Amino acid sequence: MRIVDPLDEVAGALDPLTAVYEAAGPYLARLDDLPVLDNAALPQLDDLDGPLPEAGLGGSVTTERLVRIGMAAATQSSGPHFYHFVIGGSTPAAMAGDWLTSLLDQNAAMRASSEFANRVETVAIRWLIELLDLPPSWGGALVGSATFGNFTGLACAAHWWGEQHGVDITAQGLSGLPRMPVLSSGYVHASARKALQMLGHGKDIVEVFAADPVGRVDLAAMEARLVALGQPAVIIGNAGEVNAGDFDPIDALADLAERYGAWLHVDGAFGAFAACSRRSAHLVRGMERAQSIAADAHKWLNVPYESGFALLADPTRLARAFGMPGAPYLPDASSPAGGYMMFGPESSRRARAIPIWATLSAYGRDGYRALVERHLDLAAELARLVDEAPDLERLAEVPLCIVCFRLAPEGVPADELDDLNRRLGAALLADGRVFAGTTIYAGQVALRPAMTNWRITARDVHQFVDVVREIGARVSQS
Repeated sequence: MRIVDPLDEVAGALDPLTAVYEAAGPYLARLDDLPVLDNAALPQLDDLDGPLPEAGLGGSVTTERLVRIGMAAATQSSGPHFYHFVIGGSTPAAMAGDWLTSLLDQNAAMRASSEFANRVETVAIRWLIELLDLPPSWGGALVGSATFGNFTGLACAAHWWGEQHGVDITAQGLSGLPRMPVLSSGYVHASARKALQMLGHGKDIVEVFAADPVGRVDLAAMEARLVALGQPAVIIGNAGEVNAGDFDPIDALADLAERYGAWLHVDGAFGAFAACSRRSAHLVRGMERAQSIAADAHKWLNVPYESGFALLADPTRLARAFGMPGAPYLPDASSPAGGYMMFGPESSRRARAIPIWATLSAYGRDGYRALVERHLDLAAELARLVDEAPDLERLAEVPLCIVCFRLAPEGVPADELDDLNRRLGAALLADGRVFAGTTIYAGQVALRPAMTNWRITARDVHQFVDVVREIGARVSQS
């Protein structure tokens, strides 16, 4: 039996990389014209299955198989026709940075493991703070997603809250403490609840103060609750609600937090990047007065998955919440050889700062301002097309990059529209040319296409509406 050992492939180590490189050019050249999903290619995924090989196939054969199946059956979410979730793409510089990240394979845990990765991360975090127009005294940590950004920010909030009760949660945990009050509008996202769930507070701890079925915050009710509590609380502000792109009034929430001594955490998964343009910066006014912010880089920053970050007004709190118990071979948070493993939930860490540094270096503040403003214009264009179509109905204003609308053909009874739009969403995903699944907005089933991919153009927006109306007509007739 032939045994394939990695050492046997040293001489041909470039062959698998060359195969990917040679496939990349044609793939990227046609990405703008590819459907999001070719359902007919999905049976090819069976070729990846089977028992673990006893005798390896070797890097070249394996890579050829992955490239062939991946190019056919992958979801083309990095292209300009994927609107289903708030997903960015990979700018050319970010993609190159990500390839280099895999090539160098740095453990970004600490300076002792990679001075290079540590320095890149330090600069990338500072540039993110500058991009979002936050005070230079802020700091942060790079994490895998906005969910982990929420986890990191809310963990620091919990440690702050414990201090208000004279308890060091790091050492003593939550035992014996009352439940931590957490207040938010109806825009609170499931990822914030998941973070609280993982932190041991429970997903249902959030008290929601909504003034209407959409979820807009009831400030008066929230303030009355803060008065009644008479103790420190955590407020979650939402910068960019996922159904229509709406925002909590962050400035007003910051006023409440200052008035009642609360911790303000802003979930800005994609909406934080409204700060990049003067046209949208008013939506995040007051974000600089928060204590913590969570956001995704793999959304509007357009870097590859997985990439998120947490930013803190007092970055020293990160080490207090995430410093590891002593191990004789590891530096502690104060050691010159220490690093970001002490400032976030992960210890061994991929050098995810490299793509962030690369894209910010390549395109700068002006490039990202132009990117955000292009998407603002495209969202406005999509809203115009929806408003002009006799069979479509827009359900919300468009403050940022999401357009919430539904199919509403003349003659269809109102009580049948939810079912019609569910079938439309399913048919869109089955068709595969464009992706835009359904949501519930103010009790109504709707589509909520989001534009954060750098490749999207006006042509793509018009094609999207054409496909929706074509399939909508077919679904309506059935």
